[in-house]
Amino acid sequence: LKTPGDVFVPILPAIVASGLMMGIVEAIPKFWPAFGNSDWFAFLDLVANTAFALLPVLVAISAARVFGGNIFLGAVIGLMMVHPALINAWTVGSYAAGEIPTWHLFFFNVQQVGYQGHVIPVILAVLLMSVIEKWLHKKVPEMIDLFVTPLVTVLVTAFATFVVIGPIFSVLENWVLKGAEWLVTSPGGIGALIMGAIYPWTVVMGLHHMYNVIEAGMIAQTGLNTWMPIASAANFAQFGACLAVALKVKNQKTKSVAFPSALSASLGITEPAIFGINFRFMKPFIAGVIGGAVGALFGSLTHLG
Repeated sequence: LKTPGDVFVPILPAIVASGLMMGIVEAIPKFWPAFGNSDWFAFLDLVANTAFALLPVLVAISAARVFGGNIFLGAVIGLMMVHPALINAWTVGSYAAGEIPTWHLFFFNVQQVGYQGHVIPVILAVLLMSVIEKWLHKKVPEMIDLFVTPLVTVLVTAFATFVVIGPIFSVLENWVLKGAEWLVTSPGGIGALIMGAIYPWTVVMGLHHMYNVIEAGMIAQTGLNTWMPIASAANFAQFGACLAVALKVKNQKTKSVAFPSALSASLGITEPAIFGINFRFMKPFIAGVIGGAVGALFGSLTHLG
């Protein structure tokens, strides 16, 4: 738990600011619809979304610092994982089977999909990069180290990221999505309770962006989205846990992070609360998981949608 904490603490100001702005910008059109079509909305939405659209870059730079790698090579790995030539991870769910373009590399078929919103695969990729880089620095003669080490490090890490790390998480995503679909539609509310507990863990892994597929399917089939109350309960429970830390903690530095993170979570952007406070201390994260499960069960039993 210390490693993701060390990675996320330095970038908290960026994601807290973006989270607060995203929540506010998305909320204003609810009571002022004309604002949603204005240039101001488009501009502020761009400013607010930047840190999350390119989150892997921030994570990669911070992870490289934690693992002792070159932070600029880390930035290259992060940028590579959200390259515009790749399909955006937030929209990949809208593609039918066989529509996603694929690279054929040796014996591997690699889907050209980005890692927007992902955390764990980025940290793993940069950890691998740092290990390779430090090993090469010891083995490569100093005369050619400047261009051999970065070149080999980036090439090997990129290949391993897209061929090994990426496909593993792609399979994991499919399992989670199929499991979530089954749980959400299961009768009796138990599935909703389990999904309310699982949801924050999928946020930690960066798998939560795929749930749009469940919502789209529900609306198409029944016209009622019963997934949103489950996700909202899970998010708001993490807000409650983070706010409790903000109110109870004595350390002023922790308190100064917890309050704005809680406000961001109350507006639906939970990453600052989860990574900055709850997951670091774990007890509030587990409390939030329990609260989210109970809230999701209530939503299911009362047929909220």
